[in-house]
Amino acid sequence: MARIAGVDLPRDRRVEAALPYLYGVGWSTSRAICTKARISPDTRVRDLSDDEVGRLREIIDRDYKVEGDLRAEVQRNIKRLMDIGCYRGLRHRRGLPVRGQRTKTNARTRKGKPKTVGVRRKK
Repeated sequence: MARIAGVDLPRDRRVEAALPYLYGVGWSTSRAICTKARISPDTRVRDLSDDEVGRLREIIDRDYKVEGDLRAEVQRNIKRLMDIGCYRGLRHRRGLPVRGQRTKTNARTRKGKPKTVGVRRKK
């Protein structure tokens, strides 16, 4: 079983398709890693030798920020935006869309379940 950066890669997938299981590695990065490690992207993970897995692990550790380190950096960046009080930081703080999307309709992913606002009559 190939374990890289704390993630078990699926054994039955090709190396090129298994590497994107790591947070921060997409398809193009996966192909670049395979090229640097001199591993055919069509090789199945179960067929990798220990030496090949070691090369993959070494390249990812040395050249790329993945999993926990990357998640922490993203959270630090968001916290910095919130601390300086810029527009993007305020949108993050309020739980609203950050990148200019409309909020009159849609935006339910960021805003959460709709809250019904009722009208109060005077007594």
